[in-house]
Amino acid sequence: MDAEYIKALVYRKLLERIDLRQLDLAETATSEIRKKMEKMATEILSEMSPINGNIVELIREIVNEALGLGPIEELMTDPKVSEIMINGIDEIYVERGGKIEKTDKRFSSEHSLMTILERILSRTGRRLDESSPIVDARLPDGSRLNAIIKPVSLKGPVITIRKFSKELLSMEDLIALGSITEEAAEFLRICVRTRRNIIISGGTGSGKTTLLNILSSFIPDGERIITIEDAAELKLLQPHVIPLEARPPNLEGKGAITIRDLVRNALRMRPDRIIVGECRGGEALDMLQAMNTGHDGSITTAHANSPRDLLSRLETMVLMSQMDLPVKAIREQIASSINIVVHQVRFFCGTRKITHITEICGIENGVILTQDIFLFKQSCFDRDGRVMGKLIPTGMIPKFYEDLRQRGFSLDISIFSHGDDLWNS
Repeated sequence: MDAEYIKALVYRKLLERIDLRQLDLAETATSEIRKKMEKMATEILSEMSPINGNIVELIREIVNEALGLGPIEELMTDPKVSEIMINGIDEIYVERGGKIEKTDKRFSSEHSLMTILERILSRTGRRLDESSPIVDARLPDGSRLNAIIKPVSLKGPVITIRKFSKELLSMEDLIALGSITEEAAEFLRICVRTRRNIIISGGTGSGKTTLLNILSSFIPDGERIITIEDAAELKLLQPHVIPLEARPPNLEGKGAITIRDLVRNALRMRPDRIIVGECRGGEALDMLQAMNTGHDGSITTAHANSPRDLLSRLETMVLMSQMDLPVKAIREQIASSINIVVHQVRFFCGTRKITHITEICGIENGVILTQDIFLFKQSCFDRDGRVMGKLIPTGMIPKFYEDLRQRGFSLDISIFSHGDDLWNS
């Protein structure tokens, strides 16, 4: 008999003996339950026709599917895999080194996949059914999960898992990877320490959250930091951090707590800094108001294709707050609230690089003024087809540097004048 058919058959027989959905994920990790399940699977297999192949491996896969995460169990523990994409039962893709590749793994049935998904979600309090077919959740290890099922998904359950990295990257790691230069890193450190308001922009998977975590590490230990996220990913090491997480509605459609609710409440919690994992809606207005009313030094991220595109996106997000504000007033709020935009890109080859560090310089005739402090200049491709280049200073000195100098800061402005020869090369 076909191995996949056998796995599906044994799995169905296991379901007849025990309701896998009622098992707690923490309990399934115990050796007693795993041994019991292995014994049950062995008994079921012994009742079937002689089976070719590795019986021990077959039982392990069946038990993994019954108790753990099935065919993605190994992928979750593979340090080289950063993202897992499940498109139905027989299409499982992963991202390794920034590139997507298809695996040979599959689930035995849609029922098996849904059982595993329901067991994962049972500990998060999140709901997933035909009336609410989309869900975001955080796994026990910190990984972020998004799932979408029928009738919205025509391929059956589609699950995306952004794995949580146990080893937090540092700015030194980004420098070693070629994502940023030492000069640009020093400039961003100064921006954070001197309480500049920063927005990190970029596309999906460009590394915005990783950079947000790194920049947040430059905040002094003596400050009270409030982090706000849809699914908690940030890992700040300062002693005075209050993490807040949004909550979806309950089964009756009530009780939702949005990012915007949390930003508003954070203002009453005496924060020194507010860190928002991502602005994607009306909370952008509250974030801008916080930045402009004494909570300087705050940081957030947003999806955008460039720093200029980010400004347009912010206008749109503020309008989503349903506040009847003229565009001129919105632009004035943006110009007076944000100091620095850091734009990050994931190139087609999978490499992630900071391509712009841009200063917001005010507003003139209704247009927000900007100047690029650092820009990425591509030079070539390496043997593996990866983009090569360097983040180069444009020669422009940030306008706020003069203010810092007057306040007694010792600043090295030479970091802004290293790029002349490279621009002409």
